[in-house]
Amino acid sequence: MIIDPVRIDARGMRCPWPALRAAKAMRAADRVMIWADDPNAPKELAALAASGWRLTDIADPLGPCFLIEKENIVKTVL
Repeated sequence: MIIDPVRIDARGMRCPWPALRAAKAMRAADRVMIWADDPNAPKELAALAASGWRLTDIADPLGPCFLIEKENIVKTVL
């Protein structure tokens, strides 16, 4: 069973706010989906995910979107 991710709309926020919002959500959830349009967001979210999480870019009409999942969740689903 796949649990729906926590969804965060961080569009219009400048870094480090998108990463801070994601980090807070990651404390309580195994999957986080975040919309973040700051040009530095991909780099900061990748650094955040480097500690046992997987970062995936998602094509979304609402703008740049990223899915962050715990590594053990990804392995179980695949």
